[in-house]
Amino acid sequence: MTQPVRHNEAEGRFELATDHGLATAAYARDGDTLVFTHTVVPPADEGHGIGSALVAGAMAEVRAAGLKVIPQCPFVAAWFDRHPDQADLLAQ
Repeated sequence: MTQPVRHNEAEGRFELATDHGLATAAYARDGDTLVFTHTVVPPADEGHGIGSALVAGAMAEVRAAGLKVIPQCPFVAAWFDRHPDQADLLAQ
C-alpha cells in the first residue's frame, strides 16, 4: 500500500511511503528549476511502479508550483521519455 507523494522541501526531495520503506526523488533547487539528481526505491518495491508513481506525483507538484525540471537522474529522464506529454516541464 502506498501513500500520496509528499514534498519534503527541508530535505530537498519528494517521498512516497510504501510497506517496505520510503521511496525518494532527490533534487537541488536552482531558482525556479528543480534538478533531479537521484531516485531510490526500496528493493522490495522495485519493478512494481513505485518509482513511476513517485515521479508522477513529484511532477504534479512541480507543475502546480510553476517550476521546471532538469532530469539528471537516469530514472527521471527515462520517465520523461515514456511521458512526452509532460515535456513542457523540462527546462530549456
